[in-house]
Amino acid sequence: MVQRVPFTGGEKESLRVALDRHRDAILWKLEGLDDEQLRRPMVPSGTTLLGLVKHLAAVEYSWFCDTFGRETEPLPLDDDDPDADLRVEPEETTADLLAFYGRARAAADRVIDEVGEEETGMAWFGEPVTMRWVLIHMVEETARHAGHVDILRELIDGAAGDHRPD
Repeated sequence: MVQRVPFTGGEKESLRVALDRHRDAILWKLEGLDDEQLRRPMVPSGTTLLGLVKHLAAVEYSWFCDTFGRETEPLPLDDDDPDADLRVEPEETTADLLAFYGRARAAADRVIDEVGEEETGMAWFGEPVTMRWVLIHMVEETARHAGHVDILRELIDGAAGDHRPD
């Protein structure tokens, strides 16, 4: 069943549902594909479906946990290699990266539950940001990459659409 942003919901609840809708679409778009298809670069930049999942896991941990002073597991972020979190290494399995995304989502959800929308944390670039700003940013980030995932999936096998049909 497709989640819908409540028409009269509160701000934080609405942003959370919007984020979850896009998170779920990312995972739905991977269903039915094998490891080779998930790792296959489909565009000149080398972007892969599994690489986008790895990236989204890293930014969930970074924006929610790091920003608000919560612990994370080691992240594939490297100032000297801006594509490190998008690249799937040969030893990284599909199961490992899907589990990484699941743990990142769960950790981010705990922070969302614990932090008020007006509370501030410190962004990686040294500026204070509110939970509201982070939620908006992550809805944008996840939606942007859900569109990428949709295009890559269509290039692989023709499947298209922004959510699982009811």
